[in-house]
This record gives sequence, structure tokens and C-alpha cells, in this order.
Amino acid sequence: MKCKINRNAAKVLKKMLENEEAEGKMIRVYVTHLHGDHAHYDIELDTPTENDEVVKTDKDIDIILEKGNEYLDGIWIQYFYVPEEEMVITNSSMGMHH
Repeated sequence: MKCKINRNAAKVLKKMLENEEAEGKMIRVYVTHLHGDHAHYDIELDTPTENDEVVKTDKDIDIILEKGNEYLDGIWIQYFYVPEEEMVITNSSMGMHH
């Protein structure tokens, strides 16, 4: 499975991982809603299970993804400061929604 992170998102995720409650945990991206051809995503701190795959990214952050979930394979995690600060997760192979 694949996952990309932009530089801004990497900064925000690294900050999340530096919090005390994040000790021993990793970033998980999961599907919150499915809408036919696309999904909506969210992020949480979690530990991987046998149903997960830990994906290494080029930003030195490992991401937990549920194995075999086609909506998670190929996601792109981006963080924008304008027009507002927000995390945007898209999967171009499954429509361009977040």
C-alpha cells in the first residue's frame, strides 16, 4: 500500500507524535464515510493490529492503514495553511474528495 505526505502535513503529524499521549503510538488514517466512488478520511493516534499494514513514507513518518482497504491505498495527506488551516486527505484513484 502507498501513502504520500506533503511537507506541511509531516510537520503537523510529527507534532502530534511528540505529545505525551502519543507515546508508543503511530498515526492511523481511516475511512469515516464512503460515498459510492470516494471516501472521507480522518486521522488518529493508534497502535497497529494484525489487520493493518504500516506504510513508510518519504517524510520519515510511518502510517497505519487497514490491510486490503482500496480506499486507503494511495492516499495523499496534505496540510494547508490557506485559506484556512486544515488537513486534507485524498486518494486520486478513488475520486478527489477529503
